[in-house]
Amino acid sequence: MTETKFISDQLHKAFEGDAWHGPSVRETLDGVSAEQAAAKPITDGHSIWELALHIAAWVEHSRHAIDGKPLPLELDTPEDWPRIAGTDPAAWKQTHNQVFESGKALVKAIEKFPPERLTDTVPGRSYDFHQLFHGIVQHTIYHAGQIALLKKIR
Repeated sequence: MTETKFISDQLHKAFEGDAWHGPSVRETLDGVSAEQAAAKPITDGHSIWELALHIAAWVEHSRHAIDGKPLPLELDTPEDWPRIAGTDPAAWKQTHNQVFESGKALVKAIEKFPPERLTDTVPGRSYDFHQLFHGIVQHTIYHAGQIALLKKIR
C-alpha cells in the first residue's frame, strides 16, 4: 500500500467509521439536531455546527492546496471558522452534507495524489503535503472528539 493510499484510508475512517481511535465524524454527528448543533453549552466555546463547518473548511482548503491554491494564512477568520448562515434544520442538513462531501472529495484526491509529490511544499506554508495530509486526519479526529463531548452536554 502506498503512503497516499494509507493516508486516504485513515481520512476515510476518520469520517466514516471503523477507525482505531473510536467514533468517526459520521458517528459523532449522527442524531444531532439543528438545535443541538447550534447550541453553545460552553461559554466562549464553539458549537457543534461551528466545529462541523471548520472541519469542512480545512478539508476543502487542503483539497484546493493540491491544485496549487495557498492555504489561508490568517486564523480566526471566516476562512478558518465559517459563519453559520442559518440555524434551521434545512441549513443543518446542508452543513452535514457539506462535511461529508468535502471529506469524500479529499479522500479521493489523496488517493490519486502522486506519492513522489508528498515532499513538495504546500502552497502558502513551509511544510510538505505529507505533513498536511497527516495533519488533516489529526485535525478531523480532534474536532470529532470535541463534538462527541458537546453531544454529552445537554
